[in-house]
Amino acid sequence: MMEKKTLHFTKMHGCGNDYIYFNCFEQTVEHPEALSERLSDRHFGVGGDGIVLICPSEHADARMRMFNADGSEGKMCGNATRCIGKYLYDRGVVKKEVITLETLSGIKTLRLTVKDGAVESVQVDMGAPILEPDRIPVRLDGERAIEVTAQLAGEKRTFSCVSMGNPHCVIFTKGVSGLDLERIGPGYENDPLFPERVNTEFVEQLGPNLLRMRVWERGSGETLACGTGACAAAVAAVLSGRCGMGEDITLKLRGGDLVIRYTGETVLMSGGATFVFDGTVEA
Repeated sequence: MMEKKTLHFTKMHGCGNDYIYFNCFEQTVEHPEALSERLSDRHFGVGGDGIVLICPSEHADARMRMFNADGSEGKMCGNATRCIGKYLYDRGVVKKEVITLETLSGIKTLRLTVKDGAVESVQVDMGAPILEPDRIPVRLDGERAIEVTAQLAGEKRTFSCVSMGNPHCVIFTKGVSGLDLERIGPGYENDPLFPERVNTEFVEQLGPNLLRMRVWERGSGETLACGTGACAAAVAAVLSGRCGMGEDITLKLRGGDLVIRYTGETVLMSGGATFVFDGTVEA
């Protein structure tokens, strides 16, 4: 019988988008796919939207691997990058106010705002959005898929597709708060238009540069926030003429607010990160 190993973890969240973080500078996590599926369960596990491994990197200050609640590995999570920045600084792993983080969608630069020796907020340079349909990927023709109309989730819809290292479908609509995402979300996530499935953002414009958003994430269902989704929504809002290029856009998510700025060359995301608790688990 194989002896079980005790792993140390930290629960953190960014705008309610909560993950279970493992410091892999100090320990090795085996079979993270199965571990994520087990620990993410909110009744029988720790509870979270997945797990994140904070690892050494040969190319940056640290490297992240993130796994969704269903065990699938994701390329990128914007809220998790902010939490990693706070963890690395506050726990003394990387004591710098500008930190580079290797992800499966490239190296991201984190700029930390520190107050009284602790990280108060983090701005992440998320890089340039991917707009070409074949790179998102989405099965649509043309150079961009902004405000296109096609069959989606069984109905004719107008939507925009953007990748921030992971694929997003942005739908501008009214009455976002009343949508039954548990019912409609899977139809978007698994639509044949998206060969790698898709994250879907339902966005309502509340005012100039002010948006409300709910998100259905592939592999996790509805989450309280999605950093890459907020970035994709802001890019779609700018390119469709709803918000201003180079201006701060506030995204009101169920778990809190994020501020996004799309410069035309890169996307900057700012927000907080919060420690919840530390714990141990047998694996």
